[in-house]
Amino acid sequence: QVQLVESGGGLVRPGGSLRLSCAATGSIFTIYDMGWYRQAPGKQRELVATITSGGSTNYADSVKGRFTISRNIAENTVDQQMNRLKPADAAVYYCNATLVRLYGPQAWFWGQGTPVTVSS
Repeated sequence: QVQLVESGGGLVRPGGSLRLSCAATGSIFTIYDMGWYRQAPGKQRELVATITSGGSTNYADSVKGRFTISRNIAENTVDQQMNRLKPADAAVYYCNATLVRLYGPQAWFWGQGTPVTVSS
């Protein structure tokens, strides 16, 4: 069984910072890409940032220059540092991983989500 567990969400004022963390645990053979997505009320889930096993990153235009994704391959974790947060960044943030289980095919996995509220 594989689980992605997020932490680090919360309430922050506009202009503030938060750091999200996600740990993948369970019967994992290897992880390819990891990333963060978000979903605001009434909107579709959207990509925020991804990082490959080789360290290549991809960001949504709306967060470039403000968010930084990083990853620890050995610990199966991915973090996202979010700076200069705006009210438009408020959403539930979901961790995602493309991985191969020890006894199963490659698949996508999602965390349970962690809420981020940006408000004064």
